[in-house]
Amino acid sequence: MPGWVWVLVAVAVIIVIAVVVWQALRTRRTRTLQDRFGPEYDRTVDRADGKGDAEADLAARAKRRDELEIRPLTTAARERYLQEWQRVQARFVDDPGGAVGEADSLIQSVLRERGYPVDDFEQRAADISVDHPQVVENYRAGHRLASGDTEEQRQAMVHYRGLFEELVEDTADAPLARDAATGDREVAR
Repeated sequence: MPGWVWVLVAVAVIIVIAVVVWQALRTRRTRTLQDRFGPEYDRTVDRADGKGDAEADLAARAKRRDELEIRPLTTAARERYLQEWQRVQARFVDDPGGAVGEADSLIQSVLRERGYPVDDFEQRAADISVDHPQVVENYRAGHRLASGDTEEQRQAMVHYRGLFEELVEDTADAPLARDAATGDREVAR
């Protein structure tokens, strides 16, 4: 065979290998994001212009979150927040709208103390979605329902409680897997 044929075959093999590697990397990225974000992955893909845009958004959220210094609540703070939540829930009977507003403010206080920025609701929900993808939709639903009638406000409280409980539970203080790995590397240095 002439030399130029071998060159074409080699180029074709290299192109096929590059395409296979590129597809494998895309599949791995998708699987990693699905594992990390759970139902939030599907929600984001459904609302985005395409899967690539959704995955870029999720990756940007993860990068932003990794730059934040999220810290656990102290035992005293956890107890204080749990008592405050009980007071807010009890207030619901007499003042549903006020209780829902206080529940939202209490969640923001917990988030602020843990190190999450709380300036903008959409950004706050995006930041929460990285660490709490199973309950971030509760937060969004609670926010949507907060200004509705009494039944919607009751549902908002239920949704808020789901996020609140996860934010203050003991396991919320355990380092996340990626944080533990980072800490191990820093100790090894």
